[in-house]
Amino acid sequence: MTLVVLAIVIWLVAWYANVRLANSGARAAHYAVPVIFGATVLVMWELIVHGLNVSPIILPAPTAIAARFATSLGTLWTDFVQTVVKGALSGYVMGCGAAVLAAIAIDRSPFLTRGLLPVGNFVAALPIVGVAPIMVMWFGFDWQSKAAVVVAMVFFPVLVNAVAGLKAADAMQRDLMRTYAAGYTQTLLKLRLPAAMPFIFNGLKIATTLALIGAIVAEFFGSPTMGMGFRISTSVGQLAIDMVWAEIVVAALAGSAFYGGVTAIEKAVTFWHPSQRGRA
Repeated sequence: MTLVVLAIVIWLVAWYANVRLANSGARAAHYAVPVIFGATVLVMWELIVHGLNVSPIILPAPTAIAARFATSLGTLWTDFVQTVVKGALSGYVMGCGAAVLAAIAIDRSPFLTRGLLPVGNFVAALPIVGVAPIMVMWFGFDWQSKAAVVVAMVFFPVLVNAVAGLKAADAMQRDLMRTYAAGYTQTLLKLRLPAAMPFIFNGLKIATTLALIGAIVAEFFGSPTMGMGFRISTSVGQLAIDMVWAEIVVAALAGSAFYGGVTAIEKAVTFWHPSQRGRA
């Protein structure tokens, strides 16, 4: 119980320090506040687990998870490559690329606007637990079936944002392009696609999370003896909960890096947009 009281004291001290830092307006507070908050959560987690004698089967301590992480780097790396690189990333590229091309086609055709968007909405509403087993039957147990699930998950969010973005250029700007005798392709490349980029990147950032979730969950329904979803499923059955948490840490790091990479590309591509200039 002493450790629990110590955890509460540490939380109050860290909370006070974070409030002071956040109100100070210092540039370093942008990085210090989340670091202090994260470290406080880990310390409290460790103290409460030991203070209340929580079983490692229910909740392992962060030090136990870190130890398992350090001793399983080879396995974690193999699972990362199988799930993130082969499954999530390949499906993400194919799904997002297809969504942007479909948005351009929809923009050109009123028939597709009325026909394809409702179909896309229907596909987006399909539950992953229903789609994943079907994809495994169609494409096999390897990464291809996981990539197919990811394609189905990321396609519609990117499509909707891209279609909305292609309509972002106002009538005066389009009239100006026609005044310069610009055709559809020139208007698309020089006006409408650049204006759509903030919308498209919103969809791409949403899709980063969906891609990783889709690839991991799809592995629950059939996978070779590797992959993050496979490892989580088998480790739960073996009561190796520290390994489950190690995989969760890898997934969190991969997802954060994935999202951060897309955000960095967005800043480079849409540096002219007011939202990006405001962050400078």
